[in-house]
Amino acid sequence: MTKKIEFNFAKDYAELEKITAEFEQEDIDLDEGLKKFERGLELAAKLKSKLVETENKIKVIKAKFGQEKNSVAEE
Repeated sequence: MTKKIEFNFAKDYAELEKITAEFEQEDIDLDEGLKKFERGLELAAKLKSKLVETENKIKVIKAKFGQEKNSVAEE
């Protein structure tokens, strides 16, 4: 049985913000910086994907609501 990995947008966003702040404020070792850079890109891609998915769901809901609203108005 595989475990489902739960996605936590706020947690991942906070981690990305932390990585960004570390790059802005500290001298980072090259190897450590590379790992953090890669992790930051992974997080950014994951967050962007979730935002696009959410935006698409909102469009579907709005379209559905608009159709229902029009149906009620026609009655």
